[in-house]
Amino acid sequence: MSVRQITVNVPEKVILAEKTDESSFAHELLMLAAVKLFELGHLSSGRAAELAGISRVEFLLRLGRYKVFPFEAELTDLEKNSV
Repeated sequence: MSVRQITVNVPEKVILAEKTDESSFAHELLMLAAVKLFELGHLSSGRAAELAGISRVEFLLRLGRYKVFPFEAELTDLEKNSV
């Protein structure tokens, strides 16, 4: 698997406000990006989990913390096909 590194500039005040260290903040930022990209339908749950650095099952289980329903796309498809 090929990996590319992306640098993101974060004001120090933001990290201090979050009361965390750089590493923890970076992991949370990746998780938030993965969740949002999944929620918007830009990434599958597998790719989003890969971005977050966790297994697909763990990713799906963690979605509840972010108030994201893991099977929204499937539910929408079912609703469209049942009409």
